[in-house]
Amino acid sequence: MSPIYKFLRFFKVYTIGRKSMGSLIDLPNIKSVDACLAGLIDINADSRGTTALDLGCGLNPRNPFHAEHAYGIDVRESPSISIKCADLSLEPIPFEDNAFDYITAFDILEHIPRILYAPNRRFPFVALMNEIWRTLKPNGYFLSYTPIYPYSAVFRDPTHVNIMTHETLPLYFDDQHQFAKMHGFKGSFKIVGQYINEPHLISILQKSS
Repeated sequence: MSPIYKFLRFFKVYTIGRKSMGSLIDLPNIKSVDACLAGLIDINADSRGTTALDLGCGLNPRNPFHAEHAYGIDVRESPSISIKCADLSLEPIPFEDNAFDYITAFDILEHIPRILYAPNRRFPFVALMNEIWRTLKPNGYFLSYTPIYPYSAVFRDPTHVNIMTHETLPLYFDDQHQFAKMHGFKGSFKIVGQYINEPHLISILQKSS
């Protein structure tokens, strides 16, 4: 096989791969969540009175926005008074409207079914996005951290039922396209930014007022 043929074959494979991945490869690669928050928040600013909610928090709610008060939701019971128990595939977020400055979802959206018949048809992922919009304050931020296609991590866990791409949030839950409205989405988000932290996609959305 000649060097020229090898190069042309490699170029063809690269071109096909690039086309299939689309604009994913144009997203910035970062090493940490903190890196994508630089310039968005000032960790030295006065955070008094700010509140954050971490979905699927486990034992310790994450608080990358450095809010004064951090709360969590998990499917397991917790002795902590700041963590409430709820199954977000079936239940609403157990907090009032406009309660939080920040909401985070680390490795949880991929576990929320897209469709269920229980007993009637419903769309749990869309319903959760409605709940996130409802409980965020106007102009509040939502941060999602989830494995995405085409990375193998999105498939290997048998409890991953919501396969997402870098286009899911910008096309279905943004303030421009809003494709999820046909499935009952009532809010809208401004897409602040998306970043790759392989195999995860970090998406930062801001609640449109």
